[in-house]
Amino acid sequence: MTTQPVSWPGDVPEPVPDYPADLAPDLERRAVRVVLLDPDDRVLLFRTRVPESDPSDWYDLPGGGLDPGETYVDAAVREIREETGLRIEPAEVGPATWRRSVTWVRPGHRRVQHEFVVLVRVAERAPAVCEDRSLWTADELAEYQEAVWWPVDEIRAAPARFYPGRLPELLPRFLAGELIDEPFEWWNG
Repeated sequence: MTTQPVSWPGDVPEPVPDYPADLAPDLERRAVRVVLLDPDDRVLLFRTRVPESDPSDWYDLPGGGLDPGETYVDAAVREIREETGLRIEPAEVGPATWRRSVTWVRPGHRRVQHEFVVLVRVAERAPAVCEDRSLWTADELAEYQEAVWWPVDEIRAAPARFYPGRLPELLPRFLAGELIDEPFEWWNG
């Protein structure tokens, strides 16, 4: 699959009115989140646990921050390899049709991320992932409990907490190819 990135009016979402100038995060960065979708319409999510956080348990899309000079496509390829062990090609990364900005708190810090969400379709049904955790960060080793392939319909109906928080609501629109410019999310705190 070869797709061209959607042309947004800027590199990252512009701050929205409910994003106060005095928020003072300890880190603000650009990031990519990847919807890995298998042929049975299952999405890979990490069950994440951080006991000292509120909430302490949630399901998270794979992805992470862009390194200096990286595009969101480069970061998606790298993050999927590091976090799951799957090797994807840049041409397999769909366009960034969902963009969002979010803040969250964990003990001792506040983060702000400007994220692009992309789609990568995998040919294998629920491929094994996370067999090699040698490229995981210390936080990933401590926080990721398991990787789960979730059917889209179950994500939409689940009482669980997700990151992005609006994943159950926005995932069907994203998979339908709609451009999503999500309002600023106060994920916690």
